[in-house]
Amino acid sequence: MSFSSLGLIDTITRTLETLAYTQPTPVQTQAIPAVLAGRDVMAAAQTGTGKTAGFALPLLQRLTMGGVQLAPNSARALVLVPTRELAEQVHASFKAYGAGLPLRTMVAYGGVSINPQMMRLRKGLDLLVATPGRLLDLQRQNALKLDRVEVLVLDEADRMLDLGFSRELDQVFAALPK
Repeated sequence: MSFSSLGLIDTITRTLETLAYTQPTPVQTQAIPAVLAGRDVMAAAQTGTGKTAGFALPLLQRLTMGGVQLAPNSARALVLVPTRELAEQVHASFKAYGAGLPLRTMVAYGGVSINPQMMRLRKGLDLLVATPGRLLDLQRQNALKLDRVEVLVLDEADRMLDLGFSRELDQVFAALPK
């Protein structure tokens, strides 16, 4: 089985070839077609099994093919992660997989100045990878509106709950469109 047989566009499959991704893993084989079809997906697998690519690849394709205009201070897709380290890692994966795609992405987390993040949001984003706390900070400062989010990914949702982000997640969910 190949990545193109899962329905991914040539631009993405060519990028995967340059990254030496030859065959999809089992979690990718199941997740990619489902995400491309717009279905909700919940996956649990060991570290190193390709879960990030399982949601990132079809999400990049959906954003590319969607052709929706970006709105100021908004994001079309939101990936929530529990830690800044994971935020950087996931965003780096999106950047690598999406090389050559005309998408605007950004990573946001606390512990660094919020001002550069606020400035980047002004033109709007296709994809935002963020920790819950910083996401809510950006929203409270009116630097981010969540009413244009089309896709939400909770990466390591169990860990976010273990770290006590339940209230923050509820606030994010309440701010998202139905």
